Amino acid sequence: MFELTRVAAQAGGTDAILGLVLPLVLMFGLMYLLLIRPQKKKEKKLREQINAMVVGDQVVTIGGVSGRIANIKDDEVTVSTSVANTLITFKKSAINTVIKPITD
Repeated sequence: MFELTRVAAQAGGTDAILGLVLPLVLMFGLMYLLLIRPQKKKEKKLREQINAMVVGDQVVTIGGVSGRIANIKDDEVTVSTSVANTLITFKKSAINTVIKPITD
């Protein structure tokens, strides 16, 4: 890379170096706008939903287990998963979706 920039600098000066660097900068900028920024927004929204969870909310875990929150303690959530009231405790980081109950 350094050899390439040195050769470019000898051949055309700063225009040649700009011609080499500009596409890389544009590529990284486009990658940030299309991939990194939307992912960070999605993670921030999920983090806000997890922090706003209350007992009674419906949740889906990253493993696909669905149920209603029965208890919240520090970084753990106890979920009631069936009619038989099977209770399973998960870490908050295992929550994938939080569904607020519809109130009329």
